[in-house]
Amino acid sequence: MQQHERLEYGQFYHIYNHGVGGRNLFRSAENYSYFLSLYEKYISEVAETFAWVLMPNHFHMLVRMKEETVVFIPDRVTNPVRDKNNVNIPSQQFSKLFNSYAQAFNKYYQTRGALFERPFRRKLVTDTGYLRQLVLYIHNNPVRHGFCDHPLEYPWSSFLSCVEGKPTMLKREAVLSWFDGKAGFEAMHQHPGSTEQIHQWITS
Repeated sequence: MQQHERLEYGQFYHIYNHGVGGRNLFRSAENYSYFLSLYEKYISEVAETFAWVLMPNHFHMLVRMKEETVVFIPDRVTNPVRDKNNVNIPSQQFSKLFNSYAQAFNKYYQTRGALFERPFRRKLVTDTGYLRQLVLYIHNNPVRHGFCDHPLEYPWSSFLSCVEGKPTMLKREAVLSWFDGKAGFEAMHQHPGSTEQIHQWITS
């Protein structure tokens, strides 16, 4: 599997990246919140989100690219032509997210230079069994790195959106269905098993 897959419409992807040279991407709660607001602005147009986690110097997301939406403009009324300016390209939307955040981050902290590694990492997911494993891997990333003992304790992931039932853009019902409901979801996160295979897969 290639390291940098093209983002195809209708497909699931694991999107992830690090700060350049281990540079922190987030220094405060305001940074995390601002990134999420930009994420909703740019990515909700082109992708559905199933899981995410923001760590100080990296992030993980499980998304499905939406089907291509094409806007037509009339030409002599009876001969519509494709308006290329109104077609959102998934990879471009992610680039807008990272560039917008990096510019704001550098301006606020009076720093310079690249913030995110380029190109951002992505892995095509075609095995349905990996979807559930990726959710466990993403939500348990803070546990893996020693930030908490359970995903419930970490505020910057989609775990809380899955268990609290508050309004969310997350595709919560689909995620819970992969675990046969909320009870199964919580039980699997209590005993997630080994995610080393996922770790090796994304670093290969």
